Amino acid sequence: MRFQLLGPLSVTDGRDVVMLPPSKPTALLAALLLRPGSIVPTDRLRDIVWGEEHPTTAKTALQSCVLRLRRLFAKYGIEHQAVVAVAGGYRIDADADTLDLLHFRRLVARAAASGNDSELYTLRSALALWQGGLLSNVPSDLLHRDEVPRLAEERLRVLERVCDIELEHGRCREALVDLWEVTRVYPAHERFAEQLVEALYRTGRQTEALAEYRRIKGHLREGLGVDPRAELQRLELAILRGEDLGRAEPTRRRAAPSERTAIPGAQSPQDTPGSLATPRSPDSLGSLGSSGSPTSPTSPASPGSPAPADREAVATSIASPVATPIASPVATPIVSPPPPLPSVPGFTGREAEVSSLVHLLTAERPEGDAERAPFAVLSGAPGIGKTALALHVAHLVGRHFPDGCVLLPLTRPDGSPRPAEEAADELRRALPAGRGTGLSGGRSLLVLDDVVHPDQVRPLLTAYACGAAIVTSRMGLAALVATHGGTVHRLGALDPEQSQALLTAVVGRERIAAEPTAALTLAAACGHHPLALRIAAARLLTRPRLRLADYAGWLRNDPVGRLSLADDPRMSVPQRLDEALQRLPPALADAHLRLAGSPHHPLTASGAAGLLGLPEDTAEQVIERLLDAGLLEEGQPGAFWTHDLLRAHARRAAGSSVGHAPALLRPPRHGESPQLDGSRPAALR
Repeated sequence: MRFQLLGPLSVTDGRDVVMLPPSKPTALLAALLLRPGSIVPTDRLRDIVWGEEHPTTAKTALQSCVLRLRRLFAKYGIEHQAVVAVAGGYRIDADADTLDLLHFRRLVARAAASGNDSELYTLRSALALWQGGLLSNVPSDLLHRDEVPRLAEERLRVLERVCDIELEHGRCREALVDLWEVTRVYPAHERFAEQLVEALYRTGRQTEALAEYRRIKGHLREGLGVDPRAELQRLELAILRGEDLGRAEPTRRRAAPSERTAIPGAQSPQDTPGSLATPRSPDSLGSLGSSGSPTSPTSPASPGSPAPADREAVATSIASPVATPIASPVATPIVSPPPPLPSVPGFTGREAEVSSLVHLLTAERPEGDAERAPFAVLSGAPGIGKTALALHVAHLVGRHFPDGCVLLPLTRPDGSPRPAEEAADELRRALPAGRGTGLSGGRSLLVLDDVVHPDQVRPLLTAYACGAAIVTSRMGLAALVATHGGTVHRLGALDPEQSQALLTAVVGRERIAAEPTAALTLAAACGHHPLALRIAAARLLTRPRLRLADYAGWLRNDPVGRLSLADDPRMSVPQRLDEALQRLPPALADAHLRLAGSPHHPLTASGAAGLLGLPEDTAEQVIERLLDAGLLEEGQPGAFWTHDLLRAHARRAAGSSVGHAPALLRPPRHGESPQLDGSRPAALR
């Protein structure tokens, strides 16, 4: 059990949360938890619980409050968190596992000691512990006067550091999400105002930056009769002069071996339809929305342009500009790496998976384990966010891999798998002269995207064993894990809070806060599916007058058919699901349509056998194949369900699907793939 102090005072077991009622025992508990392990004097506790005017029976009443707390602890099975009576007062013991305030402080201390890319993630995790109004259910004027401002200051210091890190790394748009809110809550906080002005200016929004400076200046003069501090005044002067304060996305040195790179000619955002075909600087893109999408028109790509590298729920990305090569003092050839990894604007959620992956990729490798690369498999349904998660983690841990981070797509634009030899050749060109193999003394991180078969990956893991890899696939890749170890993360839909956070990060906090109930309805209409949420958010950005409630109602009438963007056919839920079916053997695809289109959910093996007209043991094999393909999810043992969007898609597609379910027994051979004209391979034999 854990006490939650960073919000309304509550108790949680990790699943359920019990909000304590406003009462004197609640105020007493808050006073003790604010000083965990320390003796709080009796007089101080009386002041906190009753204020300045104590009742004549305050001593007895305080003992009664302690007794009620002990009964409360017994009710929720936390007797070990006893309120201890000591000479002169009371004490309660707690640690970082039982009190969120101490967990917050432990994370902040860990971040300060890390000094690397994990600092930002750790600080974000610490801020995520704050939930709602601080001690809003604690009826104590003294605590709200003396303790709440002190705790709020701890949070503000962390948030200030987070924004500093974002600005240092050129992630100004990510910083803006926090800065807009905090400057409205704390309008006189000059450091946050300074960060907001800088972030606006560096994203090309000079007019808004100057307007924000005028706001803080007017607030300080009218309220306090003072001018902004010197740093803010110098910033205003720099903006008026048009000085270069740095770009929103930092330029990178072409000769640096630690740059995060993508494969030459690989599928990257600047080569995709609907985006610019050459690397460009943020200045050339014009104004950008919160999602990172350019608001200016873009030139179409050629018919041979590859598919987007980030196939899983990254709506759009901005390629960081390539800087002019730095002159080398030694007369040796300079290897110019390709553009860096695509960014993932507004990434939210997946906290547990991010934490686990960061630990896996940055932990010290044990002695004698140097011959096997640590790697993780991210699997799940189409569009569920596998590639987005992989790229987000790669950015977080990039500094641990001096030979670079490389994105290697393992499917062609038509969905067919790339042979391992072809992928290895591309990887050698991206990491020349032994880089990534250990011969250069460094390590590389491989993001092996959209893997179809384990044989595509095994040679790469062997050749680059001194590094690490993140493998994304719609398949479970159990055979790869069986032979090479690794960890497995099967991704599902986001929970409602994560969906709300994603919409907020892309659409903007003010618009979501204006219609919070409609935002939840919209997220539910999208099935909490990351790709669907990104598409819906992008549509809202382009239609600023569209009410969320109206859009959610329109979307619910046809959630699959209406989750598409007209200017980029690849940003389409129905097309993504059509492509997923085309990768399957035709009989297995037909079985999916029958099962997903059935009103009987959850599915069981016997129920599937009846729907497919197969023996139960054969139906079990069908279910296993669909589970492995990411088209089914398992709830309770033996009970299976299909995501709402997949079910809606199946109902739309079932009318044109014919096939023979008994042909489902043979597993697909490595290399079988759909044809470019949309036809499928010959039926399984």
